[in-house]
Amino acid sequence: MAKMAKTVTFSSFSSLSNLSSLHSFNSLPASPLSTQTFSKSMMEEALESAESIIRKWDPNSQSYTKIISLFRHSRKEAKEFIRCVRDLRKAMHFLVSQDSKSDKLVLAQSLMQIGMSTLEKEFFQILSSNRDHLDPDSASGQSTISSNSEFEVYMENDDDEDDELKKASESISQVEKASALVMSDLKVIAETMISCGYGKECIKSYKLIRKSIVDEGLHLLGIEKVKNSQFHKMDWGVLEVMIKNWIKAANIGVTTLFKGEKLLCDHVFSASVTIGQSCFNQIAKEAGLNLFILPELVAHKEKKQHHHERIFKLMDLYAAISDLWPDIEMIFSFDSLASVKTLVLSTLKKLKDSIHTCLKEFETKIHKDSSKELSPEGGVHKLTRTTMSFISSLSEYSRVLSEILAEHPLKRNSRLLESYFTAPILEDEHVNNQACSVHIAWLILVFLCKLDTKAESYNDVSLSYIFLVNNMQFVVDTVRSSQLKNLIGDDWLTKHEAKLKSYAEKYEKAAWTNVFVSLPAKTSAKLLPEEANTCFKRFHAAFAGAYLKQSSCVIVDAKLRDELKVSIARKLVPEYREFYEKYLPMLRQDRNIEMLVSFKPDNLENYLSDLFHGTPMLGGSSHSAASASLSSPSCFSIRCVKH
Repeated sequence: MAKMAKTVTFSSFSSLSNLSSLHSFNSLPASPLSTQTFSKSMMEEALESAESIIRKWDPNSQSYTKIISLFRHSRKEAKEFIRCVRDLRKAMHFLVSQDSKSDKLVLAQSLMQIGMSTLEKEFFQILSSNRDHLDPDSASGQSTISSNSEFEVYMENDDDEDDELKKASESISQVEKASALVMSDLKVIAETMISCGYGKECIKSYKLIRKSIVDEGLHLLGIEKVKNSQFHKMDWGVLEVMIKNWIKAANIGVTTLFKGEKLLCDHVFSASVTIGQSCFNQIAKEAGLNLFILPELVAHKEKKQHHHERIFKLMDLYAAISDLWPDIEMIFSFDSLASVKTLVLSTLKKLKDSIHTCLKEFETKIHKDSSKELSPEGGVHKLTRTTMSFISSLSEYSRVLSEILAEHPLKRNSRLLESYFTAPILEDEHVNNQACSVHIAWLILVFLCKLDTKAESYNDVSLSYIFLVNNMQFVVDTVRSSQLKNLIGDDWLTKHEAKLKSYAEKYEKAAWTNVFVSLPAKTSAKLLPEEANTCFKRFHAAFAGAYLKQSSCVIVDAKLRDELKVSIARKLVPEYREFYEKYLPMLRQDRNIEMLVSFKPDNLENYLSDLFHGTPMLGGSSHSAASASLSSPSCFSIRCVKH
């Protein structure tokens, strides 16, 4: 916008809002020439006054006035010129009613043509030379503009210009005053020319200059007309950049360029709503259609192609246009501009359809995923990362999705979904995200069902539960740390944290039950040495086997990893310690004790602490050769006992 401001900047229409305390020209005391007792002498006086000042400023004369501006030269004289032209119009009405063939009427008509020619020249010069004071950027900052004309206020008295300027609010800056004066001049000239029947000439100049400013403004914002043939050849990467730039440009274009132009047009042509509408239509219609052609082309293209990953740019477009819609509706409110609103509404409808299609395409992709690649250590699956990243990003667009999904409620498997999920009650009663919440929960449910299917691909049951633990933890963490938590609620998190705990318990049971039951129950009778010997051997074999299998597994989340190790250790180590301390003395005389008693209780804790890192042992530990030792019972036994 900075570049644009260099060409079409001005400080404000805001000054006009501060002029509400000033009187309009229409509230002035009636001139003697405007009374019903308009006499012949008054008519002659009006002709004489008009002829003097109008001929002085005749643009076809050879005097210095031909090359200077009346309004810039002397506002006091410009005020007098306007008054004389208006009085001349009254005089002409009087002459027509008295003698339509009067020579004085011919003179009055000639003077009127000169006066209109002068005002047309002034109108054009003011428009073209004050672009910096007529920038829509400032106009758009005001929702209303005072209908009072500052120029008309100055016509109330004959004080010098310094006194006139002091009539404006002291809070108005010098630049704002200049803008207010320019707009007042344009308005009073337009009103005068229209009232005298010369509105067409006034509009011609206005449209010529203001249309060029609007077109130039769009060009500087990077808005160019795109041809269908060019558009369909563009790569999506190029379109992404274009969409991003368009959103920024459209916001400025609508809220600043078009809105400001509408306010300016309404102000200048406040004397005739019809003329103002016609003028703005010819200035803004083509530019408005050009502005919204890009999103229409994008929506039409994506409606056919259905790439679900493009949904976010489509939602960016939809949100941007939806946010601008109140301004669009106000700016292009005339019937003559209906084609702009029709294009915008059509684009929003196509974007809605495309976004909904992308959601269905995403769900279908989850259903159809048939990738066989699984992590050998039961880690987080690639599908989990990509799916939850996508769903988490969707949650950032809950407002847009709620609008779209409200028109496309879920119909399939509704009973399953109802038993699985209850949408949370949101604190903000003005925001209805229920449709979005339900759909997001459904997508996660579809994905979790796919995870269950993938877990079944593992040959080892314990590893399948490790897989479910890791992936469910990733899902829960993603929900908890994103906008998803607000959408699907604490109840959802509580349920799935419980499911995660259940998976961990089932893992323990599948992976370590053989180790737990290898020790005798506490209620059993005291064992004989041979029986104790057998138990030590059985425990060694069970633990070594479980350890070698489970040490290659990984638990990604550090907190969950520690909790699971502690849980296993609490169930195993105290039981083994009690057994160890009770029966080891009984076997002291056994020549092969080192082969029989493979583990000390403390060694057991060390091995358990090294689980779930994806390697048999942590590098650098005091027993880093354990993976090799476990495969050789004798070597392993000696090392553990001597430890």
